[in-house]
Formats: sequence, structure tokens, C-alpha cells
Amino acid sequence: MADIIGLTCTECKRRNYVTLVNKKKMGKKLEKKKYCKWCDKHTLHKESK
Repeated sequence: MADIIGLTCTECKRRNYVTLVNKKKMGKKLEKKKYCKWCDKHTLHKESK
């Protein structure tokens, strides 16, 4: 069963993206490099509630 999680920018701390993740198959928190429209650049986004 997939859970809905938010991805938060590590620089401005804003939640920019929402995605689905299967918690049973994931061992650690999701981290992706995505575009942040408030920082106006690509930054690391980490999983948040």
C-alpha cells in the first residue's frame, strides 16, 4: 500500500512536491534533487510528513 508523502526543500524549508511511496519497500527516507520555484534553482528535497 502506497502512502502520500511531501518533499520539502532543504534550503527554504517549503513543501513543494507530493508523491506516493511504498513504505514497506523503502528502507530510508526519500531524497531527490528537484526544482524549487521559491529558490529558483535545483535543490535537494527530502521526505516529510
